[in-house]
Parts: sequence; C-alpha cells; structure tokens
Amino acid sequence: MNGNIQMTLLDIITSPGTTIAPGAYDAVSARMIERSGFEVAYMSGAGISMSAFGYPDIGLVSFGEVVGRIDSIANSISIPLIADGDTGYGGVLNTVRTVREFERAGAAAIQMEDQVFPKRCGHEAGRKVISVKDMCDKVKAACDTRRSEEFVIIARTDARTEHGLDEAIARGIAYREAGADVVFLESLESEEEMRRACSSINAPMMANMVEGGRSPLLAKADLDSIGYALAIFPNSLLRALCKTAERVFGVLKETGGTNSLLPEMFSHSELWNLMSNDQWAAYERFVIDGSEEVALPSRA
Repeated sequence: MNGNIQMTLLDIITSPGTTIAPGAYDAVSARMIERSGFEVAYMSGAGISMSAFGYPDIGLVSFGEVVGRIDSIANSISIPLIADGDTGYGGVLNTVRTVREFERAGAAAIQMEDQVFPKRCGHEAGRKVISVKDMCDKVKAACDTRRSEEFVIIARTDARTEHGLDEAIARGIAYREAGADVVFLESLESEEEMRRACSSINAPMMANMVEGGRSPLLAKADLDSIGYALAIFPNSLLRALCKTAERVFGVLKETGGTNSLLPEMFSHSELWNLMSNDQWAAYERFVIDGSEEVALPSRA
C-alpha cells in the first residue's frame, strides 16, 4: 500500500457520514470491492479462516498465515485495507510484532480485540475478555510501534455479551484514552444501545453488520443517523458466494453444463481484465517490441 493511501484512511473514516467497508477474503473479492466504488476494504478474520483454510472463526489461523493474506490482498488494490488482527496474537510483545508485520505487508489499519486467546467469533456465545489494563497496554504498544502515525489502530471490545453495555462503554472510553484511533463495541443488541455507545464515547465509532448476528442489520442511512464513522460488512460476499456456488454446482450437476448460467457470469475477458491483464500485456509489448512506453504494472 503506498503512503498516500495510508495518509488518507483516517480522513476517509472521519469524513461526514458512515464509511462502508465490505469484507474481502482474497484478491478477487478485494478487487470487486474497489471496482464497485468503495473507498475502503476490510479483511475479515472469519472470512480468511473459512475461505482459505476451511475452519470456523475460533482462533485456528496463525499469525503468519494472516500476514500472507494481507500481502496478497492489500497489494492487489489501491484503496486502504483494514486488517483483522484478532487479539494481537498474544501479549504486548506479540502485539508489537503483529503491528509491524501488518503495516509492512500493506495494511492501512489493524483491528484488535480484548478477547482471551483463543478468540471466538464476535457474534457467538462463550467469549471471555482480558483485563482493561492488559488491553490498554496492547493499544499503547500498537500506537508506539507503528511506523506511520497514519496507520490506524482500531480497538474492539467483546464485553457487551457477558458483562453488559456499561462495561463495554467503559472499556471503549479506556481504549480511546490509551490511544486507539477508532473504537468498536462488538455485538450491541439494539439501535438504542448503538446510539448510547456513539454518544458516550468521544471517538470515531465502528459498527459490525453481520447478517443473522446479534446486532441489528442496518443500512448506511440508519448508521449515519446513529453516528457511526465506519461500518464493516465482513462476510456479506462470502455468504452470497456460497448461495451462488450452490446454484452453479446444482445446475452443473443436473444438466452437465453451464450454458444457462452465462448471463450471470463474468466473461473470459471481464475476468482477465479484473486482474489488469490489459496493463500487463501493454507492458510486455513495450519491453519486447519497443512500442509506446508504458509503466510497469503494479499488482493493483
């Protein structure tokens, strides 16, 4: 990710209204997010766990595996990527390395949560949280270790489900005071709770829109009204893809072909051009044939 993109991320998030960040789990999904006109993409930990490794979101994907996915996703697009950093993969020192490697791999922001390791999906039961001090120490370490002040630190608390809204708000305030740029209260259970959280914490606030999750599923206009700066839709595409795959493979199994599905598919050229094939071909012609000079294609 180039420096100009990183320098604009916080400005994007804190501009009037709610910035929508759809979830990406690979380079194709990230490119489709950018192609659709969104300003920010979100790399979902759950999406990576399920799509790349076939695991539920229960802390089974390693730090190194996640960094590898950040590299392939962030460097395939030109918009900022927010990366899910789970618990920071350990204590304060682990958090230091996590932030360094996430930033080096091309992420423009890291989201970290206050769960006990191994973590659980934020909309599942049984989540346990570490102490406020331990999480504040991680936030401070993240702020201290980032190379660029424009690398955004998002602090998430999972306290609402087991400890109530008051505890979640108190933690959000503490994490902001520790240096977090954005605060994220996971699994709020009503619009009233969302409004109270946004009015109680003096920070850009993030919402998580999970289809079928614990929180109300709201559209941008409602999120604007409540006061959210950022809203992620982490696995909307993955859910839709599974339904589409069910249909495509059902048709293929039943008919032995895909002709009837062609209107619902990218053509060969559309798919290749999504991967910047035209730019790569132009550069190859320039090098081999000495045709009109073109820039070396970036991964994006």
